[in-house]
Amino acid sequence: MSVIEVNHLTKDYGSGRGVFDVSFQINQGEVFGFLGPNGAGKSTTIRHLMGFSHPDSGNTKILDKDSFTEYSQILNNVGYIPGEIALPQGLTGYEFIKMMQDMYHIHDDEMLQKMLNMFELKDNVLKGDTKHMSLGVKRKLAIVTAFMSDPQVLILDEPTSGLDPVMQQRFIDFIVEEKKRGKTILLSSHIFSEVDATCDRIAIIKDGKIVSEFVANDLKHNSIKQYRIIFNSNDDYKKFKDNYDNKIINILKDNEDENKLFISCDDKNINDVINYLSNFEIKEFNNIKETLEDYFMKFYKEDKEFGGNF
Repeated sequence: MSVIEVNHLTKDYGSGRGVFDVSFQINQGEVFGFLGPNGAGKSTTIRHLMGFSHPDSGNTKILDKDSFTEYSQILNNVGYIPGEIALPQGLTGYEFIKMMQDMYHIHDDEMLQKMLNMFELKDNVLKGDTKHMSLGVKRKLAIVTAFMSDPQVLILDEPTSGLDPVMQQRFIDFIVEEKKRGKTILLSSHIFSEVDATCDRIAIIKDGKIVSEFVANDLKHNSIKQYRIIFNSNDDYKKFKDNYDNKIINILKDNEDENKLFISCDDKNINDVINYLSNFEIKEFNNIKETLEDYFMKFYKEDKEFGGNF
């Protein structure tokens, strides 16, 4: 069952800015990663999901209700962390929490205290004015208020930006636990480790368009593996290139000056590849593991696709 839906969403701000025909669905109990750099369209999509903006075309839904026209009916079921934290001035941390509790009409003191303890928001900090809070404290406060009503749906836009590494890891562990409890979560981030550790499916957005959507484990367990080969001699290098079986081996990149090749092959064919390589003098043969970051960078830096690995 789809809990979150983005259906052919288009919002054109001009000059190539906005989102264009973006579609994805997130099922109940799923964590969906939304990857892209600043300006790619992540926050624009999220603002529409939260009902803050009206699309030029298409629609967004949460719990089968239109985000823009039925926003008030879904508000109590959604926890939201914005990418830019702008807390109202003139309130203490406690007063801000009370304001958010009143807005959601939910006062779960047990959950609130659990969140305050988890993210180490102390009494003296919460008594202070939000105006004087550090970015990290503001981010913690945003996390606490998003989760304190124990909502079933969570829309998280760069949730750990400004947190120290310890708090980032604590947040990741918490998301994993919330997933086990059946929460439906959209996690928009540019932190690969955060997405890699929590997400079931991932979409990559570039210039306002989805350029890839995939199951996270498919990338981790992809049967197509990549290898770096360095030959002892240029003769062996050329002989390999002139005679290899292109039905089994795919040459991704070459460097004749260093007698170096970057290849890929399916796991089921690796013995055939090794048998073929036994005919050559090989200085180096290494498996190059493709990470989520490697895969992502293919869409953003084609000219640096193999980076330092090559």
